[in-house]
Amino acid sequence: MRFVIVLIHAAVLLAGCARPEQEDNRLLAWSGKTMGTQFIVKIVDPPDGDIAVQLRRVVEERLGELEGLLSAYDLGSDVSCLNDNQSVQWMNLSEEIAEVVAEASLVGLLTDGAFDVTCAPLVSLWGFGPGQGAPDRVPTEEQIAVAKTSVGVDKIEYQLDPPTVRKTMPEVQINLSGVAKGYAVDQIAVMLRSAGIANFLVDIGGDVRAQGTNPEGEPWRIGIEAPLPGVRSIQRVVNLADTALATSGDYRNYFVQGGRRRSHIIDPRTGRPIEHRLASVSVLDPSCARADALATGLMVLGPEDGYRLAVEQNLAVLFIVGTDAGFEERMTPEFEAACLPRD
Repeated sequence: MRFVIVLIHAAVLLAGCARPEQEDNRLLAWSGKTMGTQFIVKIVDPPDGDIAVQLRRVVEERLGELEGLLSAYDLGSDVSCLNDNQSVQWMNLSEEIAEVVAEASLVGLLTDGAFDVTCAPLVSLWGFGPGQGAPDRVPTEEQIAVAKTSVGVDKIEYQLDPPTVRKTMPEVQINLSGVAKGYAVDQIAVMLRSAGIANFLVDIGGDVRAQGTNPEGEPWRIGIEAPLPGVRSIQRVVNLADTALATSGDYRNYFVQGGRRRSHIIDPRTGRPIEHRLASVSVLDPSCARADALATGLMVLGPEDGYRLAVEQNLAVLFIVGTDAGFEERMTPEFEAACLPRD
């Protein structure tokens, strides 16, 4: 049997607590929910008995801690505290917040503002923000212009030592959904390595990191979804060993009004949902946080500018572009090296 794990990019909510599940004598797997989506952890040759139980517990506790720090849906999180603060003074926040903001800022600069965690006011304006119902409205030009005044990669600053963050305008709001899941994957991977686990896979909402090999002693095989609404099929399969993969797409979360589809992926530079024909972007990178942010930034840049940047920066990226005849793939050489031939 060959293990192929299909990444599910829609939010999948599971009822109850994390569910342990021993798939065979060599593979321990369990799943649960965090950050509004599903997590899956797979460990090859897990420790025995109480040690395995304790490992699951500390992983779940760490995920809960990270959600309490990074989620805009949690009113008591560090993100919410920063957003509620009407000061432009430096705030002493967690090391995690400073690290995530640092990673986001670097990708924001690299993509010339196409990835920008300060776009929260625009995300909410279009109806895709925390606590909002199904989006069904198109804001006015005036509303977009007002929201854009507090958006920009220069509107948030950070220091790592000591970990502090500040807004350059009181109105600035951040949303870390484009990088937080990837960061959480990295953090769990660090925990597992520290516990002596050599072969594992961590997946949070389709952001995934694989270490070592699968139970067959081969690289983990990861299936990337075809960007088709309402359909679960594999577009491509990649080998993943000691690296991470994240995908961004516009085919799950959107609304239609006046015959036009409005995606949840907002271009911070225009204040509007993307309208080009790029359907999904998958990025391979040693850092899942960076892969997560890059996938969104390149998705915003589009099929031409995004591909050009990926090639210039030697990034491993798969672009899937919609055409009148179906989907067209564009891979950078670095991604092609990890991609398996079609059956």
